[in-house]
Amino acid sequence: MAFANFRLFLLLSGAISVAVVLTACDKEEPTEKKSGQALVSVNGKEITMLQLNDEIRRANIRADQYEAASKQLLESLISRQLIVDEAVRNKLDRTPEVMQARERVIAQVITQAYLQGIMSKVVKPTKAEIDEYYQKHPELFTHRKQFDLTIVRIATKDLSEELKKVLDAAKTLDEVVLWLEKNKVQYIRNVASRSSTDLPPQMTTLLQEKSKDTIFIINEQETSSLIYVNAVKESPVALASAAPQIERFLMNQKFKEATDAEITRLRAAAKIEYLNVKDQKPNDEKPVSSSSDELMPDSLEGMSNSAPISEGAIERGITGFK
Repeated sequence: MAFANFRLFLLLSGAISVAVVLTACDKEEPTEKKSGQALVSVNGKEITMLQLNDEIRRANIRADQYEAASKQLLESLISRQLIVDEAVRNKLDRTPEVMQARERVIAQVITQAYLQGIMSKVVKPTKAEIDEYYQKHPELFTHRKQFDLTIVRIATKDLSEELKKVLDAAKTLDEVVLWLEKNKVQYIRNVASRSSTDLPPQMTTLLQEKSKDTIFIINEQETSSLIYVNAVKESPVALASAAPQIERFLMNQKFKEATDAEITRLRAAAKIEYLNVKDQKPNDEKPVSSSSDELMPDSLEGMSNSAPISEGAIERGITGFK
């Protein structure tokens, strides 16, 4: 129950800021009775069944927890309304920070609603499209590889020039570990498996072509990982297993294309003037949008025996087909 109370506290505290942000809008419009059956009135403001059900949905409450959770969430909604009322009484809803945050939240909610409309019109990928994607990407499916890795993590500050020379000369991580122990450098050693679908294509190619006697270095700010490939195995995935994830991938791709097309249409129809902005791109520039390129590592350099890899690259890449 203590955990449940803490969880409800997080829900309450997270919702309060949004409620304060949106309350200013209520003051600008005549007071209207909220839709839904009223459960409680707090200083004349109703809390409805619709609000409670929304909180229950967001909290992912199990059926056997519904009664107890609904009572706690209702009390949380009452507490939230009391805090919002007091915040408004102290004019916190009119501070520049809250006013700006309110505009951002409203824009996000409206944008999400509009994008949901676009998504509802996107046609699901056909079986033929899924089969075609499967056949065109053997590296992800029929020729999928599994990499068995040994990973040694050390503090980046301990990645000295002397250690880098040891890494260049070493044939295995065992040699490096002996040097770390001799020089009293703390480390954590473990093993992991990654498939070619867990990693960016450049990383997969790198691990396959340069894995022999190569120790890869991944710098992750305060921590650095030394990675050695123990084995590369065949790990094919059948179409039946891959189909659901291919379908999701293609659906996301179609949604992105539809969204980009809509943004392009809106920009073409709009009059956009850049004011007090230097070196801004022209209005006909392609819209900036999320891309799969964000999942790819930066350029890979220095293919010496110890090969550095971009920050976090081993943990990035397209979603794996397990």
